[in-house]
Amino acid sequence: AVGGGDGPLCEEFQLRGLWGLVNNAGISFPSAPSDWLTIEDYKEILAVNLIGVIEVTLSVLPLIKKARGRVVNIASIFGRLSIIGGAYCISKYGVEAFNDSLRRDMHDFGVKVLCVEPSFFKTRITRFDLVLQNTNKLWEKLSPEVKEDYGDDFVEKSMQVFMKTARTLIDPDLMKVVWCMEHALTAVHPRTRYSAGLNAK
Repeated sequence: AVGGGDGPLCEEFQLRGLWGLVNNAGISFPSAPSDWLTIEDYKEILAVNLIGVIEVTLSVLPLIKKARGRVVNIASIFGRLSIIGGAYCISKYGVEAFNDSLRRDMHDFGVKVLCVEPSFFKTRITRFDLVLQNTNKLWEKLSPEVKEDYGDDFVEKSMQVFMKTARTLIDPDLMKVVWCMEHALTAVHPRTRYSAGLNAK
């Protein structure tokens, strides 16, 4: 809308620029051991979590530069530690790399590029029913040989591990992430990186 629209608001953007962009879109499914997945499964997540971030940023970057504003990229602790299979962690590693290269590229233009790395929070990504649905759906597509490799009780055991982890680590207080976003956008001296959640450090 900013790039191709008309009207007073778009005229204002063109005149003054755009102060802030927060890239916060992301999907986590399909997620599973690598040999359960197809290249299309990888492309689906990368298209949203990484290419989408880059595409949106580039579309408004001239306006951000004009305002000497800020870009805030929401990555993840999984952009530093890859503990699950599939493209989710890969996409977040990519966001981290894009964030760092963009920060250096924009430094001389007065644009600040910041990164927020949330840990486990109570969102769709950590909902047990969706994780189970994702796992069962992928399991049903596997060949008998791959199922034999993992064993008939693999799904049950992996869900038990997930539930144990969820009870210990999932934080319901999403305001911790919101505070990081707000500080990154408005503080006189924002941090380069924000670790949201106790278990993100």
